[in-house]
This record gives sequence, C-alpha cells and structure tokens, in this order.
Amino acid sequence: MTFTVAALYRFAPFDDPAALRQPLIDLCAEYGVKGTVLLAREGINGTIAGSAESIAAVIDHIRALPGCAELDVKYSTAAAMPFQRMKVRLKKEIVTLKVSGLDPARDAAPYVDPADWNALVDDPGTVLIDTRNGFEVGYGSFDGAVDPATKSFGEFPDWWRANADEFAGKRVAMFCTGGIRCEKSTAFLRSEGVEEVVHLKGGILAYLEQVPAEESRWHGSCFVFDERVSVGHGLVEVGEKE
Repeated sequence: MTFTVAALYRFAPFDDPAALRQPLIDLCAEYGVKGTVLLAREGINGTIAGSAESIAAVIDHIRALPGCAELDVKYSTAAAMPFQRMKVRLKKEIVTLKVSGLDPARDAAPYVDPADWNALVDDPGTVLIDTRNGFEVGYGSFDGAVDPATKSFGEFPDWWRANADEFAGKRVAMFCTGGIRCEKSTAFLRSEGVEEVVHLKGGILAYLEQVPAEESRWHGSCFVFDERVSVGHGLVEVGEKE
C-alpha cells in the first residue's frame, strides 16, 4: 500500500481553536489517519498521512473550517506509514516566530510561482534567503542562498535585524519547506520596512514537484518532518543526506 502524505496550512481566524480539536481527532481516528496538526487562533498547520480516500475526507473537513476554504495542501507519497500516531495540539502560533502583531493573512509578501523562480534566482539584483534552520539547510538548498544558520525559526528576527544593512536596497526572495514560514517571515520583513520582498509559492516542495531536475537550481534534498527524512525532485523519498 502507498500512503498519501498531505502537508497543509492556512492562516485563518479561529475564535476557539480548542473546540476544533476533538472533532478532528475523532475523524482522523475513524479513517486511520496519523500525523501532527497544530491549531491556534491564527490558523492550522500540519502533516498527515493515510490512504488517499482517508486524506481526502480529512482535508474536506478542514476546508469547511472558518477561513480554510483556500487551505494550502501539498501531496506526496510514502511507501510506509511515516507517523506513529495522530496528535492535534493547541499552540499560541502555528509556526513560532515570537513577533507580536503580525498578520500573515493580510501582510505576507507576494508569491512567485515555482515556474518563475529560476529567473528570480538568476537575477543578480536578488538576495535569496533560506528561512529554515541550519539542520534543514544541511540537507540541501538553492544555489547562492543565504543561510542565516539559525537553530530555530524564532531566531530569524534577531538575525535579520543584525544583518539587515547588508541587504538594503535589494530585492529579497525567501523560501522554506512548504511555504508557511515565509508567510510569517515576509510579513515580518515588511513590518521592518523592506519594500521589495517576495516568496516561493508552495515552498521547496512545490518547486521540487513542478520544476524538472534538469532545470533545477536546487542542490541536495529537502528535509521533511516525518520518517521519510528527506525528498528530492518529484518528491521521491531520499532518506539521509545525499
């Protein structure tokens, strides 16, 4: 059996995220879906796995939640169930940046489609910034990307403020695994006064899925948060570092 893996997120206003938790747990148990989902007042984030039919049922349920009709979902496959159990957790943030007052649903920077990313990367006027932590970057990244060498996403604001002068007057292009961290990091840069900032739509996973390997500006593999460890072009399982 091949398992369908769905990486999902949506910034949406949940007045009572705790009320959404048990129905989601019950539905996943009914369909044998496993993984981790985070719920917060700012929205939902997670990765789940199960049969194609089971995942479709859970995604339909999530899309029916307030503000989630446009849920961002990236699908891939796994030869074995990549999770041991199902966890639905309540959090202050669905991706932790520790900067108050940000509204990614309103203030995130414009997207760049994967098909247009290479032209942006090749432009010498663009500064490419990897928003992931150093461990993830160790598996692979885009050619020429700046690595902030952070241990966690929450360190990114301090890194930016310490280095912002280096990027003054340049276009900043940001990327992350599935797109969610860039929703917040680009909103943060805009709040810091950066006028020209964009991010990769759907993140690295969308790029590896849509851009042919022979045209790629990516090297290595992409770390994923389950037992597959990492994936490459076509979102094929790679495992340990290449």
